[in-house]
Amino acid sequence: MPLAEHLRELRNRLAKAMLAIVVMSIIAAFYSQQLMDFLASPVPACKPGQSNSGGDCAVVVFNRLLSPFTTTVKVTLLAGFILSCPVWLYQLWAFIAPGLHKGEKKYTYYFVAAAVPLFLAGAYLAYLVMPLSFKVLISITPEAAGNQLQLDDVLDFSVRMVTVFGLAFELPLVLIMLNALGVVTGKQMAGWWRGVVMGIFVFGAVATPSTDPVGMIALSGPIIVLYFMAVGVSILNDRRRLRRDPDAGLDDDEASRLDLGPDDIGAEAFAASGGLPEQGGGAADGGRSHRVNGYDDIT
Repeated sequence: MPLAEHLRELRNRLAKAMLAIVVMSIIAAFYSQQLMDFLASPVPACKPGQSNSGGDCAVVVFNRLLSPFTTTVKVTLLAGFILSCPVWLYQLWAFIAPGLHKGEKKYTYYFVAAAVPLFLAGAYLAYLVMPLSFKVLISITPEAAGNQLQLDDVLDFSVRMVTVFGLAFELPLVLIMLNALGVVTGKQMAGWWRGVVMGIFVFGAVATPSTDPVGMIALSGPIIVLYFMAVGVSILNDRRRLRRDPDAGLDDDEASRLDLGPDDIGAEAFAASGGLPEQGGGAADGGRSHRVNGYDDIT
């Protein structure tokens, strides 16, 4: 299509995606109280009559006049964005798919089919880890102070935890896709394991919003397991590729092995070609009398 047609199609698909987000956000607004309670549930809340001094518990509060309104809008928009993901993901795919080849579409299906469960698994693990993270963070509060947490800060912390855990769980899938494209081999990935393990722990310490070791270990441990699973899958894929093509593991500047052995053509009969008239000798002299200078036509 011309450029103007592409831009028009992009505008229409963005409008449909935005409309879906708005509609789902309006629906989520009716359940905003339940959503905010769900997001605040990882915080170890103080029980009735329990003091929030020290690091035993915390109280979720709003300390600005517009905080309840802005937080409610933020929660409903986030819920609408998540609930409408089938619509805007389809609009994105429908815009990109016509420019992909059949094989590229197949790999895209595989990638999406594996990426969604991995992201959800990371998000679920983040939700399980958040209560421990909150408890560790508020445990260092001195006895003379109390913990009053803004719900807006709790929401930002939860979103960052879910995003970091979900995206981190996509690392093994990216490695498998690079192996399928021939960028890296399983043997190379297995040789990197020391640096990769160290890098994952550093990433877990930096990427998690909390500074406690619980979040770092909870994020780094599953990623290391998924990394070695990706190495195993890549090694199996390399072996399958070598069975199909023995030269698949060669570098771009490395010559392939050539089989110079003769092939058996079997028993075949060949008709003798007729000689020239002047080369056809008689039976008496064995055909030598009419040879030119004593040589036959082949010589």
